[in-house]
Amino acid sequence: MFTIGDFARYGRVSARMLRHYDALGLLRPARTDPVSGYRYYEAAQLARLNRIIALKDLGFSLQQVGAILTEEVSVPELRGMLRLRRAELEAALTAAGARLAQVEARLRTIESEGRMSADDVVVKPTGTVLLAELTGIAAGYGPEDIGPVIQPLYTELCRQLETAGVTPAGPGLAYYEDAPTTGSGNERPAGGSEGSAGGGSGTTAAPGNEAIVVHAGMVITREALGKAGLTAAGSSTPADGSSTPADGSAATAGGGVVTAGAVGPGFAVVTLPGLDCAATVVHRGPMSRVLPTAQNLAHWIDANGYRSAGYARELYLECPPDQEKWVTELQEPVIRA
Repeated sequence: MFTIGDFARYGRVSARMLRHYDALGLLRPARTDPVSGYRYYEAAQLARLNRIIALKDLGFSLQQVGAILTEEVSVPELRGMLRLRRAELEAALTAAGARLAQVEARLRTIESEGRMSADDVVVKPTGTVLLAELTGIAAGYGPEDIGPVIQPLYTELCRQLETAGVTPAGPGLAYYEDAPTTGSGNERPAGGSEGSAGGGSGTTAAPGNEAIVVHAGMVITREALGKAGLTAAGSSTPADGSSTPADGSAATAGGGVVTAGAVGPGFAVVTLPGLDCAATVVHRGPMSRVLPTAQNLAHWIDANGYRSAGYARELYLECPPDQEKWVTELQEPVIRA
């Protein structure tokens, strides 16, 4: 048998806690000396102590722990409860990490205001590209809203392209548009918003305040489609299930048109027109920290006599496993103010 001090040491708890458990009837000593009142425990009682600690860590009160132990929770049941709690804690940790990244990004934005050189921004047209894409809906335009949506889209798109035998011919390219809303009174951003092959109708919400349609695309070629047995069609059905006009096109920012092409097994193929005039800047690092770069670009646009004509596209030039080494070009459509 063990003294209360020895048993506490083996159980990694305090003797005071063992006395508390005794008082509540959760863990009685195997024997209590009637003269001295000293408590003694057996090694077999460590199993019950482990269950008490585990259930406490799951968030149960000591009263609830006692009720559960009375029902004699099995090892598989306890294991399942612990795994569930572990998943909850991991999710909370991930969410906290994302919030911390946003705080750091906002701080970096404040610290770097006005420091961007004019040489960092290049105004240029961009070329028309053929994209295989999947779409999703994000709650807003902030990195904390876009990231959890676009990352799974790209994972699934890469998987589907590999399954279909279509080899990407270039980097990923993401573009955005306001999600259609019902009602009226919301203004469209200056110059309109980019559209998908599915188009949309009704009014749209101001960027950053309402839901955003996220288009996650990969540059491909018609030759790659042909090798995979996919041929161009007059219309397509994008991943969001919407339909296209008879000519397979939909309006985008700056008066461009996204033209539908072939339909892959689960993904859409669209022709995304180039931008006549885009203010571009290179962002280095994870997209969760894109805010300083995006706001510096906004300052440059305003200071140089332009105004935005829609959401910036994101051309992912380099995306190694280490996101700190990512290189992304932001391409914001602009017009002279």
